[in-house]
Amino acid sequence: MKLVQTKRDNLLKPLQAVTGIVEKRHTLPILSNVLIEQIDDRLHLLATDLEIQVSTNFANVQKGADKYAVTTSARKLQDILRALPEQAEIGLEAQNNRLLVKSGKSRFTLQTLPAEDFPKLPKASAAATKIKLSQKALKSLLLLVQYAMAQQDIRYYLNGMLLVLNGDMLKVVATDGHRLAYASMKLSQTVEPLEVILPRKAVQELVKLLGDSDDDVSIELAATQVKFSIQDVELVSKVVDGKFPDFTRVIPTGYQKHFLIERSILQQALQRVAILSNEKFRGVRWTLTDGQLRISCTNTEQEEAFEEIEIAYSGEALDIGFNVTYLLDVLANLSSEKVTCSFGDANSSVLITISEDVDFRYVVMPMRI
Repeated sequence: MKLVQTKRDNLLKPLQAVTGIVEKRHTLPILSNVLIEQIDDRLHLLATDLEIQVSTNFANVQKGADKYAVTTSARKLQDILRALPEQAEIGLEAQNNRLLVKSGKSRFTLQTLPAEDFPKLPKASAAATKIKLSQKALKSLLLLVQYAMAQQDIRYYLNGMLLVLNGDMLKVVATDGHRLAYASMKLSQTVEPLEVILPRKAVQELVKLLGDSDDDVSIELAATQVKFSIQDVELVSKVVDGKFPDFTRVIPTGYQKHFLIERSILQQALQRVAILSNEKFRGVRWTLTDGQLRISCTNTEQEEAFEEIEIAYSGEALDIGFNVTYLLDVLANLSSEKVTCSFGDANSSVLITISEDVDFRYVVMPMRI
């Protein structure tokens, strides 16, 4: 049975939109597959890892085709399409539990698994809160915090991002227990207060799917899942069941020691010093004196590095240590030309802010060096 006859990119682009969440090796073989369904005159593609589900659809040239559904290896089909010429004409045919991919004189036969066995996330039972904002605005907001999410932390609720709706504000927070990033934006509507924790993988996939355009993204938030609709692509994610730490207690206020510095100058100095930092602890020492910031580190081979930067600082002297990776992460993800670093004492966190976004906060705990 002939399923699809179209140009390569008509199939490859929607396929790439859904295959990002597919695991290469899975205990359930069908989860390595993509579900291909013909419904009316549109072709629907869907992939899931049981926590996140991404689907999309596009007009299928095979109008009037019978309704059908088939699953096949997402990665293999994607790799085949990528390897074919850009303007190639692609045909998909179902044959005896196999999927035949045809293009010119090329033929590829892929194994299939029954579509009725393919798991889909259930629809949220509770009523959802709906908001709309531009793709560009949401992407910028996520990029300000997503790098601070934990990876495989035993405190599973840290392996994700807190999303808070409060009145006409949308707030996002990420922390791994050593550093915390916070950002917020004003919405064009007012909604009931709601908090959900999005899994790390869902946040990363969302950043990939969002464009830099003013086109809308619709978000539906329920107690158990969140749905993002981005043009023809839909991402549905379960939420992490857990209590996120009170981030308001972590963000310091009333700091008296500050200095403003060019982001690129600080970033390059830290990158150079980090070359000789201890590979395990990644510690660097900041020594603040009148008009000067000295950044230094040593490692187990007794090697050392230091940089001196002139700054407008006239507060009391301060000697404090940090994990250099946490500092470089924030500097790599900001686009502002200058950053402000604020301090309490040698045992307090550093607070990094930018003038372009008064709501943005990045906090890094000190470390003993």
